[in-house]
Amino acid sequence: MSFLPLKDRFAALIAVPSVSCTQPALDQSNQPVIDLLANWLSELGFSCEKQQVEPGKFNLIATYGSGPGGLVLAGHSDTVPFDEALWQSDPLKLTETGDRWVGLGVCDMKGFFALIIEAVQTLLDQPFRQPLIILATCDEESSMSGARALAEAGRPLGRAAVIGEPTGLKPIRLHKGVMMERIDILGQSGHSSNPALGRSALDVMHEVMGELMQLRRQWQQEYRNPQFSVPQPTLNFGCIHGGDNPNRICGQCSLEFDLRPLPGMQPEALRAAIRQKLQPLAERHEVSIDFAPLFPAVPPYEQSADAELVRLAERLTGHTAQAVAFGTEAPYFQQLGCETLVLGPGDIDCAHQPGEYLDTDRLIPTVQLLRQLIQHYCLSPR
Repeated sequence: MSFLPLKDRFAALIAVPSVSCTQPALDQSNQPVIDLLANWLSELGFSCEKQQVEPGKFNLIATYGSGPGGLVLAGHSDTVPFDEALWQSDPLKLTETGDRWVGLGVCDMKGFFALIIEAVQTLLDQPFRQPLIILATCDEESSMSGARALAEAGRPLGRAAVIGEPTGLKPIRLHKGVMMERIDILGQSGHSSNPALGRSALDVMHEVMGELMQLRRQWQQEYRNPQFSVPQPTLNFGCIHGGDNPNRICGQCSLEFDLRPLPGMQPEALRAAIRQKLQPLAERHEVSIDFAPLFPAVPPYEQSADAELVRLAERLTGHTAQAVAFGTEAPYFQQLGCETLVLGPGDIDCAHQPGEYLDTDRLIPTVQLLRQLIQHYCLSPR
C-alpha cells in the first residue's frame, strides 16, 4: 500500500489534462485521470469499475466494502478549458503561492479526489460495515453525460452522496436548474424596399423575445425562494444572430438563452409554455420556428432540510445548509435514491478563472470532515 503525500497526489491529478468542452477542438479524453485514480484506489483495496460513456469518456466507480447503503463521495474528473497566457503560473503544474495551492482543477474539482484518499487510507484497517463508493464522472463541465448515464442506468449507488464541488466547506442542499435553449426562425429574404417581398425573421424574433419576457415576468411573480441570493427564476438572452445586410429582409434569425428554474419548476413544463407562445407567431407570420435545447437540462435540486445527511453535515461543519445558483450533478444522484449534498473545500469565485486556487488551511478540515462522514456511514453500526 502506497501512502503518497497529499501534495503529490494533487500535483499528479493537476498534471493530467482533462478538459471537456462543447467545442470539439478543445475537448479531451478524461481516461488518463480515471486510470490514475483507478490505480491508486486499486492499490488501497478498492474494487474499480470503469464505465465508458462515449469514446474517450469514462466514469469510475470504486467500491470498498459491500452491502446495501453506504456513502458515495463524488466528483467530476474534467475541467473547463483554459487560456495559459492569462495564468501567472503553469495551469497544469501545482504551484504553491503563499497559503494557496494554484492549478487547473485544484478547486473545481480534481483535488477533491486527493483529499478523499488522504481521508480514507488511515481508516482501511477498520471493518467497513457499509460500503464506501468513490465516484468520478466525465463531462460535468459540458454535457453532464457521465452523471446522466448513471441515472439512466438506474443502478443504486449508496444511501448518501456528497459531491465535493467548491462550497467553502458549507453544506448546500438546493440549487437552481440550468437550461440553455435555442430558437431558430426561418423567414423569407427579399429586397428591403418592399416588405411584401419577404417575411422578416428579425421582426418575428422581436415578438418572440416579447413573449419570452412576458413569460419571465409571469414566472418571477409565481415563483420565489428567499434562500437564493437571486430568489426568482432568471431568463437571460445570451446571443442573437440574424440577417446579412441592411438592404435585405432578414431571412433567418437565431436566439440562444439561459433559463435558471427554481426547485419545483419542471424543465419540460417550461418548454411546453414556450412552445405554446411560439406556435401562433409562426402561423400568423408564415415562418418556421424551431425551438430545441442546446443540451439536456440540468434539473433543479433540493434535498429536504430534515434529511439525515443534511443534519449531519450541519452539525459537523457548524453551518446551516444553503442554496447556490450554479448547477451540479446532485439531481442525478437523487434519481438513484441517494440523499445528496454538495459540500467541498474550494471557493466558487475562483472556479473557471485563471489562477484557480485552494486555500491550504482548508486541507486538514476537509480531510477531518470526510473521515467523520465515512465513519458515520461506513464504520458505525447501523
